[in-house]
Amino acid sequence: MRQVADLWTRAQELLPGGVNSPVRARATVDGEPVIADHGEGPFLFSVDGRRFIDLIMSWGPLILGHANPVVLEAIRRAAERGTTFGLSTAAEVELAERITTHIPSVEMVRMVNSGTEATMSAIRLARAATGRDLIVKFAGSYHGHADALLVQAGSGMAALGLPASPGVTRASVAHTAVLPYGDARAAAGFFAERGDEVAAVIVEPVAGNMGVVAPAEGFLAALRDLTRKAGSVLIFDEVITGFRLGLGGAQQRFGITPDLTCLGKVIGGGLPVGAYGGRKDLMSLVAPLGDVYQAGTLSGNPIAMAAGAATLDVLSQDGFYEVLEAKARRLAEGIGQAAAASGVQVTVNRVGTLITAFMAKGPVRNFDDVLKSDQKAYRRLYEGLAKRQVLIPPAPFEALFVSAAHHDRLIDDVVEAYAEALAEVKQE
Repeated sequence: MRQVADLWTRAQELLPGGVNSPVRARATVDGEPVIADHGEGPFLFSVDGRRFIDLIMSWGPLILGHANPVVLEAIRRAAERGTTFGLSTAAEVELAERITTHIPSVEMVRMVNSGTEATMSAIRLARAATGRDLIVKFAGSYHGHADALLVQAGSGMAALGLPASPGVTRASVAHTAVLPYGDARAAAGFFAERGDEVAAVIVEPVAGNMGVVAPAEGFLAALRDLTRKAGSVLIFDEVITGFRLGLGGAQQRFGITPDLTCLGKVIGGGLPVGAYGGRKDLMSLVAPLGDVYQAGTLSGNPIAMAAGAATLDVLSQDGFYEVLEAKARRLAEGIGQAAAASGVQVTVNRVGTLITAFMAKGPVRNFDDVLKSDQKAYRRLYEGLAKRQVLIPPAPFEALFVSAAHHDRLIDDVVEAYAEALAEVKQE
């Protein structure tokens, strides 16, 4: 059996920090890392033979669970025909048809390889369509690692960006403004002063990258109204929420229609994929129809397209989301009850099937509230759950993801593990 310590030592010699994405780096938790070997349904098995109830689920794509047989069969059939061609395939058209059917605001779609590519391309398109430079984003929201979006929030109503990473120049973020998430008044004030400069507003309709934070009442509607009046483009980053909160995503749930939508995660069925799409007049500006250049040799990969189409076909079955949301409700309510019994400060935020249990006194409505979380308590909670074979994100500001494979008895086991782990947190 491969040993975790040996693998981790080798990884640290070969990969920056031993990982290929910082979210895996365990910066806020202690102990030996969990290195995955394989997954089955709701379970992840580590290389040292441990079996965990998995609530990470690859950060969201595995809405059907690990190694779903329907998805695996679609992947197998596609792979037998070839892995990539550099030419168009029927699979691209078939997935595009499913996306545009389920999300009416997406009249035309372009497949890419990641959420970062999707948001970066959508912003380029918005700037070209409006002839403007300024982009508005919101504090605590992450839209991929494109330079223009790696911006720190400043104090006051809005701050023009300062780079959040070395290597990102001030020039790269000079045309990015940061506003407080959920604050319609701040957005209105900014647009009153600078609305005619704004090319686009990009927003997570439900924040998922600072933990799950629901939009304040009227916030999304206000953004729609402000951008429409200013001639700006409203971009919904639904990389997390798309096909997770329902077939029509967050925009269907809240009844707000954006101009452009960015997708990822679920539409790949567990394989790398992203997409951006929206109104046909905007998407017609993208090359080769228009002059807005964006390309990708591996975009629309036939295996990823097949996995995504198979996944969406399952999701479109009657009652799928009602059952999945009932599972998420059971988990969220159970964690809340366990926290109340333990006396540990925990605020459970849930929107549909997205859940975060913040180690903080509520309510948690924005990034400032998120930052009040007790990260030391989260570290102890993580360790307590891990020793009970429950795997949650190694970072405190992430979502928990349930899948169709998590049955009620398993969710009850998770709640029991939370109760025991929180009791230990209280004792320390």
